[in-house]
Amino acid sequence: MHPPAALLLTTDRRRSTGESHQALCALLPRSGRPLSIPAARHAEQARLEAAVFQRVCALGGLSEHPLGIVRLRPREDRLTLQLADEPSVISHWVDFLYPRVLGEAGDDPRDRVAGVPGLRSSREAGGIRLYRPGMAAAILLSGFNPRWWERIAGRREDAYGPLLRQADWTAVERAAYDAQDACPRDASALLSPLLRRIRVAAGPGPVNSTDTWTSGKGVRLETTDGPSCPDLIRLLTDGPCGLGWEVENKVCTCLCDHSHASIGCTVDFRDPATGRPVWYSNLKWGRTLDDRRLETVAGLNSAAFA
Repeated sequence: MHPPAALLLTTDRRRSTGESHQALCALLPRSGRPLSIPAARHAEQARLEAAVFQRVCALGGLSEHPLGIVRLRPREDRLTLQLADEPSVISHWVDFLYPRVLGEAGDDPRDRVAGVPGLRSSREAGGIRLYRPGMAAAILLSGFNPRWWERIAGRREDAYGPLLRQADWTAVERAAYDAQDACPRDASALLSPLLRRIRVAAGPGPVNSTDTWTSGKGVRLETTDGPSCPDLIRLLTDGPCGLGWEVENKVCTCLCDHSHASIGCTVDFRDPATGRPVWYSNLKWGRTLDDRRLETVAGLNSAAFA
């Protein structure tokens, strides 16, 4: 295949995952069609990805990458995430993923466990493997020194307890997991595919803040300095790597030649497969990587090991 033609066939996937063209060439189908993004084969893989995704959002403007994710490598049975090589990013992931029991209050067992119930971690070739005991699902975290993860997690044990190193489920974690499994509003069907394409939320600037949370029967996706709406819409709707979402309404100021009351953009999507809405907003704060922000990140990097 002619090199420029092959480059076009990987364009959307590269934009969605951050992978390189060289890494994707071997995956190009013989049909000559553009490269797509595989979905999680098993429901448990999708559930693990969704649970991790929901916890590590709200990283704030600490990175130019969405959630600190530089690139992804999606496979049907595993997801590899290359994180930014920053101790503050790794510390954020440990803090928000670390399973810990909060107390006896509340009738819903999900209220008793913070972090991801049942989550465990281990070092393997290439990085840190996240998994749940006895379940065929895994996320590999790479791109940083694995000792950072182990050191930061070890220091959290005094406050959280040693659940991350426990071999099996605890009863309270299992109850929280089962309660979520029975929840009719479980958003795994939306969040796992979105995580596998999270680079679509990366804007052109040096600061990124991407947040996602469930709201009613739908999902809210927010950026503060995200991409242009035409780019985002094309990648999430009917493109070769798209999700087939439909646009129901939008207020876009990306390419306008006239003024608006608001400088932000909103796009209301709907997933026809589930009927669920996804409400997207780009606040367009126009942030820059100024000296104050650099000092803040440097301080957080130092504090990660304090």
